[in-house]
Formats: sequence, structure tokens, C-alpha cells
Amino acid sequence: MATAAPTQNLPLFYNALEALSFEQHGKMHVRGITSMPEVGKTHAVPLTVDEFTLVQRHYPIVFSVGDVPVPIALMGLNEGVNVFLDDNGRAGDPNLYIPAYLRRYPFLLAKLRPESDELSLCYDPTSGAVGEFDEGEMLFDGDQPSAATKAILEFCEQFEAAGLRTNAFVEDLVKSDLLMDGEVAIQPEGAEQPFVYRGFRMVDEDKIRNLRGDELRKMNQSGMLPLVYAHLFSLSQMRDVFARQMQQGKAPSLMPQLSDAVV
Repeated sequence: MATAAPTQNLPLFYNALEALSFEQHGKMHVRGITSMPEVGKTHAVPLTVDEFTLVQRHYPIVFSVGDVPVPIALMGLNEGVNVFLDDNGRAGDPNLYIPAYLRRYPFLLAKLRPESDELSLCYDPTSGAVGEFDEGEMLFDGDQPSAATKAILEFCEQFEAAGLRTNAFVEDLVKSDLLMDGEVAIQPEGAEQPFVYRGFRMVDEDKIRNLRGDELRKMNQSGMLPLVYAHLFSLSQMRDVFARQMQQGKAPSLMPQLSDAVV
């Protein structure tokens, strides 16, 4: 494990990165994070395609705008609104699926040297998850990574592999010109005008229906078609998220509309 900290743009929720090493962390423990207020105020979380079939039952799956679309789970329809997690970033429902991106924090794999493709296990030192405290599990067993660290590394490796599959899936969507600008109109009872949400992308269902047979067969054989339909089925959750916002007093009439789902 490398000793130098990587220098790169930090992903969502990460304030800093430090590489794990025996020299620096040999006597430290890792413990669970009890509070992440910034997560409780985040309406959109990145997803991997490995999660689509699970996520579709809980959150709408949409794609960010931009040249490189990113699949995201919407935990709210407005900036700063999360109807599934509390102010500490904790789920009240024990059966709620938590995206792997959140479960990975504060760890990730990162390149320490731009000229090398080698990835090292790093963590966010501001998270409060790693330190010289009594609780938690040791990061090292002797001078070797402990079982806990090996499990963290394995999860991060699986996440990176899922990320590559996600990139390939999105590239195929873009190449096939299957993404369109999304728009959802929700008219609550008693409202004079519907609430219209934009600023995201979605699969064009008409184009899917009009694909040639050989193109559909190729998508089905590659595993792409089930992912597309998981995304399309998940869009029905938009109204559930909207209803949750209303029930929680986070009425969209008091906030700007969802204008950009980029994370």
C-alpha cells in the first residue's frame, strides 16, 4: 500500500484522500460512520448497472446531462432534498437499499501516480472512520492488512469493476442514440398547474420499440436490454418521491425545480 496521498479532483462527499499504509495506519482502527449530514441533503447519488434491478424498487433511475452521462438514483426531486435519509444521512427504513457509492465511503481506489494504472486503497481522513481509538477493527494484523481491510479492498475492487461495466453500458446508450432529455409532470390534487421536472436524461422508449430485431437481440444477449427496462420501470417511482416530499413538508412549490441532476 502506497504512502503518498493522491492529488486529483475529489468525488462527491470526499473532502480529502489519504492512502492507507502500515507506516501511518498500522495501529489504527476503522469504525462505522454515525453521521453524514451532507448525504441527508443530497438528492442524487451515482449508481452502477449492477444495482439497477435492486434500485428500481426504491428510487427513480435517471441519467445526468452532459457529454458523459452518469446513472443516478434520485432520493429527492429538488436540490437539497432527500426524502429517504434523515439529517444525519441515516435511513429510517431498515429495508431501504443504500447505493454502493454511499456504502463505499470513506474508502475508494485511486491512482497515486498519473503515469501508473495501479490503484491504491485510500480513505477520506475527515470522515472520522479511521483513527487511534479503541472501538472498531484494526486495519492491520501485524504488518499485513487485517481481515477488515481486505474486505474493504474487495468491496472497492468490485465497485471499480462495476464502474467499468457501467461506463460500457452508457457508451452503448450514447452510441445508439437512445438517450433523450427527460421531463416529468406531476399534478397533485388541488394544484392548478403541474410541477414539471427537467434537467436529466432518460432512455427514449419509442426508439427502443422501433429498433430492428437484430439490434434488440444484440441488446438482449449483451444484458443491456434488462438494464434499460429496469431504468424505465423505475421512473414510476418519481411520483412516490414527490408524494414523500409533500408528506414531509418539503413542498416543491417552496423550492426551485430540479434543474440539473449532475453529481
